[in-house]
Amino acid sequence: MTEKPEKPKRAQQVYTLLVEVGRKEGDGLPKKATGAALMVYATGVDEDEAVRETVAILKQADMAPLDVTGYGTAEEREAQGHEIGPEERALMDQALAENAVIVAEVTPFFD
Repeated sequence: MTEKPEKPKRAQQVYTLLVEVGRKEGDGLPKKATGAALMVYATGVDEDEAVRETVAILKQADMAPLDVTGYGTAEEREAQGHEIGPEERALMDQALAENAVIVAEVTPFFD
């Protein structure tokens, strides 16, 4: 019997995602809202994994994800000229430490 070579473990990273959600019963959004934008920090070995985990968590929370836009890791964002403040950095650190999806901001949409 031959042993499989061990795959090198890829490190978890934190990705910044903007998720648009529609309405769903029990979603917790204001009554007259038509949906919302969620700023999320999510961990993953790559951005695709972070998106999959985020969508799964939001569905478990009775939300209806419609679209996800990825903005990359903190390093990628800084390379693009984004400023990342201490509060945002702390939430990213928390997401990484807890291997979590953190919703940092919810902006409801109204007609």
